[in-house]
Amino acid sequence: MQVLFKSRHPAATDLRDLTERRVRFVLRRLGWLVPRAEVQMSDVNGPRGGIDKRCQVELRTDGAGSVVVASVAGDWRTALDNALARATRFLLRQWRRGHDARRIRHRFSSHQG
Repeated sequence: MQVLFKSRHPAATDLRDLTERRVRFVLRRLGWLVPRAEVQMSDVNGPRGGIDKRCQVELRTDGAGSVVVASVAGDWRTALDNALARATRFLLRQWRRGHDARRIRHRFSSHQG
């Protein structure tokens, strides 16, 4: 899996290795479905502070399009973990819907013939 990291904020670039490890760990069982993940970190308010660390995760899949999820939190790690959790849940839901629909079509067609 290819993991791309983008950020202009100097503190966020220190998180490049952590981000790549977290993405690979969270998607370890879905690696066959997600050949590319892109993570963008940004500081919404700049030096003013507050809950303003934004993480956007885009998971590009083979055949199912891409999943884009953003999360805002008080620190980089929480924003990253929340975005990865939401993206993974959404991706699994989409995969299960497609998988269940194929299974239902197969059952329906086997009863017809």
